[in-house]
Amino acid sequence: MEELIARVTEKTGLEASVARKAIGLILAFLRKEGPANEVNQLIAALPGAEEAIAQAGGGGGGLMGMMGAMGGGVMALGGQLMSAGVSMGQMQPLGRELFAYGREKAGEDVMGPIVGAVPGLSQFV
Repeated sequence: MEELIARVTEKTGLEASVARKAIGLILAFLRKEGPANEVNQLIAALPGAEEAIAQAGGGGGGLMGMMGAMGGGVMALGGQLMSAGVSMGQMQPLGRELFAYGREKAGEDVMGPIVGAVPGLSQFV
């Protein structure tokens, strides 16, 4: 996880603690919205992923949290990321780096179906 956090902070300018929370939020979102088999393979391939998900809480309060509870998809995830301190301009580099790292660790055969299964996700990766 530390290698991924270092790569994300370099690409986005986020502080390491914010990057860790953002990665946890994204992985929690993928666990909820993506194909279970591939998402579980991805999480297993990323050391520290379970801890990042647990630390992030995977949920959000307020309006965006309610949207997430109602199935707000990528828009709700964006709201959670903004609440965690990630700007709109940092979301795409964050997503690209996380998914590039996922491809390195878990393979395209795992990442491709995840991107294909979650509506709107492809614009961030």
